[in-house]
Amino acid sequence: MESSWTPRQNKIFEHALAIYDRETPDRWQNIAKMVGKSIEEVKMHYEILKEDIKRIEQDQVPFPYAG
Repeated sequence: MESSWTPRQNKIFEHALAIYDRETPDRWQNIAKMVGKSIEEVKMHYEILKEDIKRIEQDQVPFPYAG
């Protein structure tokens, strides 16, 4: 079960991912510190984000008709 994330925490999380790429030592620790979450919570949130992106790219997420 995922912990609750505020819109502000999500924005900080996205910013932190841009700053701390895969090659950054202690990447998850740095991101967790910026967001105010545990390393485990940050990793879980990242995995959920990856799955969401995968579904969007595969056109599995319905978007409301805007027309």
